[in-house]
Order: sequence, then structure tokens, then C-alpha cells
Amino acid sequence: MLVEALAALAAAGGGAVVQAAGTDAWNGLRRRVGEIFGRSGAARAEAELERLDRTARVLAPGASAETAAERLRQEGVWAGRFEALLEGLDDAARERAAGELRELLAFVAASAGDTAVATGKAVARDGGSAVTGIKNTGGGRPGPARAVHTGDAEATGAGSSAVSGIVNE
Repeated sequence: MLVEALAALAAAGGGAVVQAAGTDAWNGLRRRVGEIFGRSGAARAEAELERLDRTARVLAPGASAETAAERLRQEGVWAGRFEALLEGLDDAARERAAGELRELLAFVAASAGDTAVATGKAVARDGGSAVTGIKNTGGGRPGPARAVHTGDAEATGAGSSAVSGIVNE
């Protein structure tokens, strides 16, 4: 496998870790990462799972005032971890690990959903509806939705409705 392809795959893996943090996809990603690194031994897998748990904590809502910068930092950290793993394997093991990493990327991509963070106030009047967060209609949802620090939702008048968070209709 070419060095550039390894680097691109590792970078995508770092992005997947950050994308999955705080979503329903996290546990599945965590298990898969443990399996990928577990090929190098149980102690290595456990150490990487502890690193993943630290990543989840620093990316949790309210954990950092510099959320965007921390997300970029964590993406780079995990890209480096995946790249070092792939580079340290023989050809056959590298191909197997690369395949597992591609499966992890597909899993996270299939799990992607909507995100709403720090929304404002919404008011519904005279039979209207208001949502500060995410409103999914029509069934086919792309993946788990996440709403964090959504604003106030207020309804006044007959037939009005308001929700702060996630609505699935």
C-alpha cells in the first residue's frame, strides 16, 4: 500500500473518531478501534481504548471553550495513531488492518446524523410549531441525531407546539 494511501486512510480514521464522539456510533467505533489495535496485543488495545475514552471526555459538550480547536487536535492525534499502527505492520497485517479501518469508516459514515448546538429561542403562536434543535420528518433518518445546549422553545395559543431538542415525526 502506498505511503500516501496509508496517510489518507489514517487521516480519515482520525476524522471518524471525532465525528463519532458523543453520538450513538461511539460504542461501535470504540469496539472496532479496540479490535484493530488488539492485533498488536491486549495491552495495546487497552491503552488505545483508554486514549479513546480521554478523547470522548475532551470532546464532550462543555469540556472545552475551544471546541473546534480541540476537535482538530484530536483528529490529528488519531490520524497519527492510525498511521503509526499501519506503518508498523508487515504487508499482510497492514492490508488486514487497512480493511478493518475502511469498515470502521463505512460504519461511522452510515451512522452520521444531524447535530444542533447552542440554538436560539423559538416561539410558536396561533397553531404553529417551533423547534430549537432538530426536526426529522418522513421517516428515513440518516443516523443518530445530537442536540446539545438547545435554546428555549415556547408555544402560545391553541394548537401550538414547541420542543427544545430532537423531534422525530
